[in-house]
Amino acid sequence: MSGSPYSLSGKRIWVAGHRGMVGSAIVRRLAAENCAILTATRDVLDLTRQQDVESWMNETKPQAIFLAAATVGGILANDTRPTEFLTDNLQIQTNIITTAHTIGVEKLMFLGSSCIYPRLAPQPIHEDALLTGPLEPTNAWYAIAKIAGIKQCQAYRREYDRDFISCMPTNLYGPGDNFDLQSSHVLPALIVKAHNAKIQNAPSVTLWGSGSPSREFLYVEDMADACVFLMKHYSEAEHINVGFGSDLTIRALAERVCKIVGFKGTLIYDTTKPDGTPRKLLDSERLHKLGWQPSVDLDEGIAKTYAWYLEHAR
Repeated sequence: MSGSPYSLSGKRIWVAGHRGMVGSAIVRRLAAENCAILTATRDVLDLTRQQDVESWMNETKPQAIFLAAATVGGILANDTRPTEFLTDNLQIQTNIITTAHTIGVEKLMFLGSSCIYPRLAPQPIHEDALLTGPLEPTNAWYAIAKIAGIKQCQAYRREYDRDFISCMPTNLYGPGDNFDLQSSHVLPALIVKAHNAKIQNAPSVTLWGSGSPSREFLYVEDMADACVFLMKHYSEAEHINVGFGSDLTIRALAERVCKIVGFKGTLIYDTTKPDGTPRKLLDSERLHKLGWQPSVDLDEGIAKTYAWYLEHAR
C-alpha cells in the first residue's frame, strides 16, 4: 500500500453500472459514507459512445469512480456472444478511464474478474498468475477485455501518476443477480432450477457439466464493502484479488442450494455440456493482510439471495 488513505467524505462519486448487481451493492454501501453518489441510466448515457461519456463526465465532474459497468454473463452467453463481450467491455472501460484522466478524476477503481487468470493457474490463484498461461476458451473474450482494463489503469498510473486501481472479484452472487437461465451464472441458475422443480413437483433437475469443477463464491454485499475499503486504503499498480477464501464443487453447491430452496428430488448432470475452468480459487491474502475479511457465509448468502429472488426476480 502506498500513499495516504483516500477519504470519500464530501466527494462526488460515480458508480458506473449502478443498476447491476455489484454496482447497486456499492451504491447501498456508499450511503454510509457521507458522499454525493452520481448515477446515469442507459437511456441517459450510452457508455459505449466516447463523446457521450466525455460530455456527461465533463458536466457532472466526478471526483472518484467505481467502474462496475460491464457486459457480463455465464458460460453460454460468453461462448455465443464473443463480439459483444469483447467490444462492449473494451469501449465502456476505455471511454471511462481515458475521460477520468482527461478531467482529472482523483481516484478510479476498475472492477475485473477472476476469469483473467489462466485456465490451469496454480491454486489458489495469486495475482502474479496473470498472463502466465492460456485462458479458459469459453470466456476468453471477456477475460481479454478485463486484462486490457487492468493494463489501462497501470498505464495511466505509470505515465501520468493517476491513482487508478484494479480489483479482481471471485464469483459473486446476491440481491440484484441475473436469474435468466440463458445468460446467468451458476449460482442464480441453480436457484431458479431448484425453485422451478420444487413448485412443479418435478422428480429431478438437469445441470450443465459433471459437477466436479470447484468454485469460490462471495456475497455481493461483502464485495461492495471490500470495494469501499480498497478505495480508501489501497493505492498500488498491481491488481488485487477479492475472494471469500474457500471453494466447493458445483455438485456440493447444487446440493446446498436444493436444501435451502426445499427441492428434494434428484440431480442429473449433463456431461455433454462444458464444465469450464476445473478450479478457480483466488489467493486473497494481500487483501486480508490489509485488514478486510468477508462476513457472510455461503448458506446465509444463498438464503438471502433466494429470499430476494422470491420477492423481486420472478
